[in-house]
Amino acid sequence: MKKLRIAAAWSGQAECRGCGIRDLALFADLKEQDFSLIHLPIDEMTYEAGAVIYNAADEGRAVFTVRTGLVKLVQYLPDGAQRIVRLLRPGDTLGLEVLVGDSYEHTAVVLRRALTCRIPREVVQRLSVETPRLHTQIMKRWHQSVRQADEWLTELSTGSARARVARLLLAEAEDAPDHSCELFSREDVGAMLGVTTETASRMIAEFRRSGVLTDLEANRFRCNIDGLRRIAGDTA
Repeated sequence: MKKLRIAAAWSGQAECRGCGIRDLALFADLKEQDFSLIHLPIDEMTYEAGAVIYNAADEGRAVFTVRTGLVKLVQYLPDGAQRIVRLLRPGDTLGLEVLVGDSYEHTAVVLRRALTCRIPREVVQRLSVETPRLHTQIMKRWHQSVRQADEWLTELSTGSARARVARLLLAEAEDAPDHSCELFSREDVGAMLGVTTETASRMIAEFRRSGVLTDLEANRFRCNIDGLRRIAGDTA
């Protein structure tokens, strides 16, 4: 994990002024004068794949904005199995629950090398009270989290295993210019979709044999979008 101390979130410094996703992030609507309210540092932190940003039940001292990479939120079941309940991408915020509670509700694990901004809870709480601009963004983030959870439940937790895998692939590749995707580990695919690792592996192998997936390089595929839509039940 690489850590770089930033004295303020947006005081004309190159790190924040040049941030490519600032308009998508938690501080998108703030004006320069709002940042005079920040008296604790914001940390720019880099995590390698597999790193844990925080664990469920840890004391919640900060929220995080994802600038690059991919992060999964994991919930562990009583039998030790895990379910991936959401994926966080550039512009997303994780750990919002600590603004109304004392601890994190999930374990946040990096899937692809991630650059994040760690924002102390006290900073967000103070700004939320003293500037309506941040309060509006927080409400947008809550709504976005609820919408993502609803989409995850309806798209990736219902239907046959074959349809679920197709929907996951569509979510990853549909908007890519070349309709390619880098697939997650079979264990992660199973944990996202609520199927066994063996089932996930079998579905991916079937899609490769039928030409729905074409190998580009190790664990990277070009997707036949029309074929995936048919399997997913989306004929529109």
